[in-house]
Amino acid sequence: MRSLDDMLSASPWARELPDAERERIKASIVVRKVPARAYVCMKGEPVEHWIGVIDGLVKITCNGLCGKTTTFTGVASGGWLGEGSLLKKERRRYDVIALRDSRIAFMSRAAFQSLLDNNLAFNHFLLRHLNERLGQFIGMMEHERLLDIEARLARGLLSMFNPVLHPGIGRQLQISQEELGFLAGVSRQRVNRALRALAEAGLVRVEYGSVTVLDLEGLRNYGQ
Repeated sequence: MRSLDDMLSASPWARELPDAERERIKASIVVRKVPARAYVCMKGEPVEHWIGVIDGLVKITCNGLCGKTTTFTGVASGGWLGEGSLLKKERRRYDVIALRDSRIAFMSRAAFQSLLDNNLAFNHFLLRHLNERLGQFIGMMEHERLLDIEARLARGLLSMFNPVLHPGIGRQLQISQEELGFLAGVSRQRVNRALRALAEAGLVRVEYGSVTVLDLEGLRNYGQ
């Protein structure tokens, strides 16, 4: 099981900090255990923390007034989220829900602002992070409109192995087919068929509770 120290060691911005500064930031972080299907944070809440996934998997989702639910993305171990709401000083515009038992880091707004005001490496990290997230959402719109389910799932898997958004994740993702279905917005049975197609193409290896990516470039080009 990953620890907070493991997560900070894998985070590029934290590795650049002097030891004393890193310990000060670490002291500002509260770690909480969030059980599967419980809320990490809720839409409409004041935003007082930058949120990191130490160990586990969460989804960023929103419920419409008509009762429909959409999932924007998943964030796996090592990923951070919520910086946009902190920068805009607005109430949270989405729910974050744990897909499995997860350990979550909550960095205080004051610590986040201190890094933003005083640390150039942190600002460079945020620019890269926000740019990757923007590219991810633009890609999602393109994939939703132009690709079939197998290709959409391929791109969805690829996004979970983004080295900027999920540093240190390696090539194996601990995720169930049900969890993939939540993230892709399709049934578990449809995920199963799509994964079989990707496995037959030699792009992934599917095992119980995990997916190992064998060919990242192949996932990127699948269905084109």
